[in-house]
Amino acid sequence: MFSRIWTKPYTKSCSEQIERLKAALQDCDAVVIGAGAGLSTSAGFVYTGERFEKYFSDFAAKYGIKDMYSGGFYPFAMPEEHWSYWSRYIYINRYMDAPKPVYDDLLKLVSDKDYFVITTNVDHCFQKAGFDKKRLFYTQGDYGLFQCSEPCCQETFDNEAAIREMVKRQQNMKVPTELLPVCPHCGKPMTMNLRCDDTFVEDEGWHKAAERYENFLRTRSEQKILFLELGVGYNTPTIVKYSFWRMAHDWKDATYACLNYGEAYAPDEIRKKSICINGDIGEILSQI
Repeated sequence: MFSRIWTKPYTKSCSEQIERLKAALQDCDAVVIGAGAGLSTSAGFVYTGERFEKYFSDFAAKYGIKDMYSGGFYPFAMPEEHWSYWSRYIYINRYMDAPKPVYDDLLKLVSDKDYFVITTNVDHCFQKAGFDKKRLFYTQGDYGLFQCSEPCCQETFDNEAAIREMVKRQQNMKVPTELLPVCPHCGKPMTMNLRCDDTFVEDEGWHKAAERYENFLRTRSEQKILFLELGVGYNTPTIVKYSFWRMAHDWKDATYACLNYGEAYAPDEIRKKSICINGDIGEILSQI
């Protein structure tokens, strides 16, 4: 449907595009926010450099791990080591606040609007910033949830107390064996509720959120809609990016806005209905 020829994202200046986005936010009837990893990166949730060294220098020295993300795939020999790494990872990326108030600034821009959020992020930043839980759809899971590794059931389990205890009691990059999480139904090891293969659990909450998102779109297709895409890359483009392109194309009064650091782009088919701004999302939002 869309051209595969990549052209320059826009020809107007950044300030002109920001003014267009301001006007679109003011004039629209509803906002659909699609968020990817770039939004949390802008908020300070970076997985490399100083932040990685601060929290994982011991793992880097012992195992040669270079960044948080790749460390999540390291084949630790013992589950006690695995959960020492992952409990720390989850704690700083799920239960600590983001270093910068980017999500708070975003909420201020849409709090008086009819909005909905669909995101591939799993760090819970939207809800911590105060976004309405019933207007959020986390498609890829949540760092704050366990699931059975089997899985024996389509159920998830809050992990905050368990994670905090693992972080508190770990020593020499190992957690006590008695803290290893197991499924309360079948006794098999727990794992994270993150979409990485066909064992991902879509629990009742996931399905209700999906239904609310579908209903939001269905009941507003004739309205003046702003599709606001923030920091979405090309790892899973069909979830947000491609669906936003399609709806922006098909819906008469839709506007598509893409804010991304170096990857702000819109296909030629919707170029006239699009606002593309290359730059740091937090800095852009602060100017609106």
